[in-house]
Amino acid sequence: MRKTILILILLPLLAFGQMNKVLEDWKKDMDLAGAGLSFCVLDAKTKTLVLEHNPQLALVPASTLKVLTTYAALSKLGQHFRFETRLFYTGTLDAATGVLDGDILILGGGDPSLQSELYAKDNTLVTDKWAKLIKEKGIKSIKGKVIGDASYFDRTIPGEWIWADIGNYYGAIPNGLSFMDNKFKIVFQTGPKDTEAKLVTYSPKYSTKTIDINSEVLADGSSDQAVVYGDPHAYNKQVLGTLPPNKKQYEIEAALPDPALLCAESLCKSLASFGVQCKVEQAISRYKYIETGENRQFLFSHFSPDLDNLVIQTNLKSNNLFCESILRAMGKGDVKKGIEAVMDCWSQRGLDLTSLNMKDGSGLARANSCSSALLANALAKIYGDGEFYKLFLSSLPVAGKSGSMSNIGKGKWIENNLRAKTGYMERVRAYTGYVKTKSGKDLCFAILVNNYTCSPSAMKEKIERFFLALETF
Repeated sequence: MRKTILILILLPLLAFGQMNKVLEDWKKDMDLAGAGLSFCVLDAKTKTLVLEHNPQLALVPASTLKVLTTYAALSKLGQHFRFETRLFYTGTLDAATGVLDGDILILGGGDPSLQSELYAKDNTLVTDKWAKLIKEKGIKSIKGKVIGDASYFDRTIPGEWIWADIGNYYGAIPNGLSFMDNKFKIVFQTGPKDTEAKLVTYSPKYSTKTIDINSEVLADGSSDQAVVYGDPHAYNKQVLGTLPPNKKQYEIEAALPDPALLCAESLCKSLASFGVQCKVEQAISRYKYIETGENRQFLFSHFSPDLDNLVIQTNLKSNNLFCESILRAMGKGDVKKGIEAVMDCWSQRGLDLTSLNMKDGSGLARANSCSSALLANALAKIYGDGEFYKLFLSSLPVAGKSGSMSNIGKGKWIENNLRAKTGYMERVRAYTGYVKTKSGKDLCFAILVNNYTCSPSAMKEKIERFFLALETF
């Protein structure tokens, strides 16, 4: 009995001793001398404070902001919500000849998963499935156009997203008719160090447009440091930076200029392959709703996976396109109304939103800010939500195992026992999630670090020490 009591007394002291050692080292660390550093740790069950440091300091949260957006979406839209893409025809269809004197209309509903590589279980194009259904409706020839209508979402480029992001795949703009993750691949061949990389090809390619790529990429370093610049809606791109030397096929990914057009072109090709007379030149995209008074005849609907599945992909892969599309779904296509819906969700749950400045849903904007206390308290509220907690927890990367946490805590206690949404951009590291301690407690935490001066990997190692200290509580 005395031994048990002694252990119960000593364990908290040891835990705080380890954490104090981490904090003392951070105070002396010149890499953090000018940094903004904030953390907050709560007992997830009781919501009582375990420890904190600058908990109300508003900092850039990067992708940890996704936890607020995705949980709000589950609450507002429901876990079984699905994006809907509807297909219609206009004009008249001659039942005898199968000739459509009118258009095929693909009316996008903002589905980010349409032909996404995250759901590529086979090589079957979704437009092949559509073409088969269209043929089964008796359509054999199309005289009009195949229109990719993306008017459901505003095409405006988020004003707070920076020039170095919006040309790249992770900065792809949400689209009323997204297709193939709204990105394309650019293939390079690199030679010896400091020589110019050769641009080999890019894909997918448009049939009616050409993407003009000006490359000034050099062979250097050990990782992808190439950046794609250019108006996301334009077909002229510039690639600057470096790629590893002596690579025969090195791929980088850029934002696709017009996903809706590529979708319409793909459907034209699929129709032709199924014997329906349709030329790819008939494909066009449309980004503004046009009230024509035309008589639309419904053909069928295509549905996305359920929202709970999309949320898992969003958080596990830190997918900005999925997150921003989900945000707009909450706002019926409007990003500002989507943000209002997120704020309303958390306000109704009693979360103090004083530190929250939200400019998008994914965390890509550097103008976003919030405190570690806000994130930790949000996770404590999720923990108490029996309906969605387990589902939400399954969307968070697991230490030592999955996603952006796969290289943290391997072979240590936190492997499998810590789950967190990560956030990373230049000079920003952020984590928020849950950890089960050696004593069996569930803690929820958030740690935000801005403007450190060491390498990202070195900062990650410093934060891993913080996680290892948490396990002892």
